[in-house]
Amino acid sequence: MATILVCHGAWSGGWSWKRMRGPMASRGHELLTPTYTGLGERSHLASPAIDLETHVADILSVLEYEDLGDLVLLGHSYGGMVATAVADRAPERVKSLIYLDAFVPEDGDSVLEIRPASQAERMREIVSRLGDGWRLPPQDLAPDVTPEDAEWLTPLRNWMPFKAFLQRLRLTGGGAGITGAYIHCTRKTDEDPFAPMAARIRARSGWRVYEMDAGHTPNITAPEALADLLDRIIAGDSVG
Repeated sequence: MATILVCHGAWSGGWSWKRMRGPMASRGHELLTPTYTGLGERSHLASPAIDLETHVADILSVLEYEDLGDLVLLGHSYGGMVATAVADRAPERVKSLIYLDAFVPEDGDSVLEIRPASQAERMREIVSRLGDGWRLPPQDLAPDVTPEDAEWLTPLRNWMPFKAFLQRLRLTGGGAGITGAYIHCTRKTDEDPFAPMAARIRARSGWRVYEMDAGHTPNITAPEALADLLDRIIAGDSVG
């Protein structure tokens, strides 16, 4: 059994992982899905002051107050930024890292700087035009999301505090000894910002890279298949 703590993606919250709780429990794992400040059930706290460090502090506080250790830390999408920082600052609590179609930052990186430049510029323009200069509306859902799921998801997704995408992450090297796996979701219709992240992980010793035939949110569209893959990774299956 493993305890897996999810650092969720942008515009989302712990609620978006509800379909994974049963499948992971049936495989003997505990899945923890906290939500960042300003999103999900904490969206009433949204403000221009929220940044990446706010979300890192959210997860570090969960680790401290729940006295969690020996964790598998799973970062999804934007949550890869958060998970990387948490592993760097509390390496004694983290056993391994799993990136799910996620950003894999190095010291000094921000979300906007490691996205394709065309996407970053488009985001800046949207924030200026629609987001009062500080928040970004949700991006389109993945192409494999059904109309029924879109009806469920759309009213629950929140505007993202844009400062979280602008702030550069500072790493100390504390998590350098932690290894794990990267899951690259390949069913994409637009330019894929996560293919270079998978390539970055392939170059690291001790890491494994898996490909999954799913859109960007398999926690919603393919929970059983994702649970199977996570179970394999946690068990140490070396077949990528």
